[in-house]
Amino acid sequence: MKLWPFSKSPAWNEVIYWALDLETSGLSHDDQILSVGMVPIRKGIIEFGAHYYSLVRPIRPGALSAEGIKAHHILPGELDSAPPLEQVLEEIKARIGHGALLLHYSSVDLSFLQRYFHATGKPWVRPVVVDTVVLLARLGERRRQLEPHAKPFPTGLAAARATFGLPGHLEHHALWDALATAELFLVLRHELQARTLRQLI
Repeated sequence: MKLWPFSKSPAWNEVIYWALDLETSGLSHDDQILSVGMVPIRKGIIEFGAHYYSLVRPIRPGALSAEGIKAHHILPGELDSAPPLEQVLEEIKARIGHGALLLHYSSVDLSFLQRYFHATGKPWVRPVVVDTVVLLARLGERRRQLEPHAKPFPTGLAAARATFGLPGHLEHHALWDALATAELFLVLRHELQARTLRQLI
């Protein structure tokens, strides 16, 4: 992760956050990116109209399984006409190169992004990463200081949202999961009373 290029951490709402979610063919090293959803937060406000969403043409055959189709509902014919991975990675790079990357379970999506940036010969931009699961853990620690027997917050995206009264959403769709992550982030930022970017990473 790169250091934020300021001597003093900026206020949290001076940063552009790009909430990102990937749908993949699985979680193993050989699995592929099938779709990308990105939603920006500017000045503390979700700008859904500026979202980015794309399916991704697989770089190797056999990307879809019957089990996967049941989860993400992406069909082979849709991927045949989708943009190639290199083009989609350029779109991602253009967005996260000057802001913070907002993820839920950052290790999963980061591993895919880093792997495929490397595989396509593109330099990884090393963005500042904010992870809503980390923020959930941090908030849970604060709660346990007041209530020692309090249970940890659930870390699943839908369950975590429900804990804070956020509505259900269409799961396993990259764009709607990105939006769901952005909404959860704003709630967690408020609960933590974080005032700077450094307090969120």
